[in-house]
Amino acid sequence: MQLNSPAESSLNDLAPARPRDAALSPRLHNHDLAPTRSEGRRWGGYSIFALWTNDVHNIANYSFAMGLYALGLGGWQILLSLLIGAVLVYGFMNLTGYMGQKTGVPFPVISRVSFGIHGAQLPALVRAVIAIAWFGIQTYLASVVLKVLVTALAPSLVEYDHNLVLGLSTLGWACFVSIWLVQLVILAYGMEMVRRYEAFAGPVILLTMTSLAVWMYSRVGGHISWSIREPLQGASMWRHIFAGGALWLAIYGTLILNFCDFARSAPSRRCIRLGNFWGLPVNILAFAVVTVMLCGAQFSIDGRIIENPTQIIQSIPHTPFLVMGCLALLIVTVAVNIMANFVAPAFVLSNLAPRLLTFRRAGMISATVAVLILPWNLYNSPLVIEYFLAGLGALLGPLYGIITADYWLLRRGKVNVPQLYTEAANAAYHYRRGINPRALAAVLPAAAIAIVLALVPAFETVSAFSWLFGAAIAAAVYLLISDRHQTFSDVSGESIAVDNANH
Repeated sequence: MQLNSPAESSLNDLAPARPRDAALSPRLHNHDLAPTRSEGRRWGGYSIFALWTNDVHNIANYSFAMGLYALGLGGWQILLSLLIGAVLVYGFMNLTGYMGQKTGVPFPVISRVSFGIHGAQLPALVRAVIAIAWFGIQTYLASVVLKVLVTALAPSLVEYDHNLVLGLSTLGWACFVSIWLVQLVILAYGMEMVRRYEAFAGPVILLTMTSLAVWMYSRVGGHISWSIREPLQGASMWRHIFAGGALWLAIYGTLILNFCDFARSAPSRRCIRLGNFWGLPVNILAFAVVTVMLCGAQFSIDGRIIENPTQIIQSIPHTPFLVMGCLALLIVTVAVNIMANFVAPAFVLSNLAPRLLTFRRAGMISATVAVLILPWNLYNSPLVIEYFLAGLGALLGPLYGIITADYWLLRRGKVNVPQLYTEAANAAYHYRRGINPRALAAVLPAAAIAIVLALVPAFETVSAFSWLFGAAIAAAVYLLISDRHQTFSDVSGESIAVDNANH
């Protein structure tokens, strides 16, 4: 993806806006928020595939999938559970990707269609807060892997790992700051460098995890334990299978919401469809096979249930291979952190103050905030993870439901792109003082229900499905209370949708 320069960011190549005297508002527009033009559409099928390869094979996802093994699901049950989740993610991700590819705008701007030019700050900020917190946490987790690496190469450095300064040792701080700086350097070169880094990291982690699985398989002579006990049966088995698939969907709820930040630079729908297919359903099945092989082999060796691949890599007896494994985990963790937790808040903060904050400046601010919150304390606090971040995460489903229902069902994919950047009172997305009250009215009950389902212990049996319930309820309420006549009139006649994606 190539960021538009100021000279390229005008909307002159788009259809004329209605009303004719509507002007671009500096409160809504800068060159990073402007639609991506054809020469900037470099995220082809492979780039999208590599993006998902990095995200699928990250440490957190392996911890989740290994948790299914610990629950007692057998090999085929884990494969089926993750396949269900993969199909759901693939479908929803395509819907978001097509929106971004057609309009060429990032998530904070596409949110203006349903929430209004100013009301769009709500979904954008929810996404940004979650991303900033997880950016700090993932940077900390990567620094832990780096610490394993440097102490393996230089054991004498362990003596710097015994003191504490604001919760981290001297060695811990050195590793954390190093990972943090590497990510800033990548982002300093913009989204094109992000694309190149993701393209490089994808094959590295795929080859590493496949090699690790083959090595573990060979250690047990092919005799792996397909489950830790007699596999679950009947209703309990199916509940865990479908719950695992729904939780996989919830894990991807953040990227489902803002995938248009990347898809806006895809040259065609076909690229999105193919990249998503190989990167999600096919890749997730490969991921599931690797998970079963790692868990089953380790359990066959010593009856131990591993929590993540790092535990296996730490046990590699040969230092060169241990170092290579650690480097691969570092590469993929940085790749995942940038795509999932850096790009979104950078666009969101830029959207808050377009005149002052470019993508790069906003990214630097969000990265700095991620350090100031001391993310290792968040990670070590179950209350923060379970209630604060999980509670915010439950909001993602309702937000997605409204944005998607508005775009696909009410407007039928027709958006007046120039009017997303004007504050004119009679513009299509001004609503009431820039806020769509119907969107807020729909999100509140759906969010309340989703949060209750996700956090209240009495609803534990259905908590895994909170994202789906929230999205469905919000979409249904929004469709019921929306003024369909007004919506269609906004995109009729001279203000018909601007499709600049295929030119």
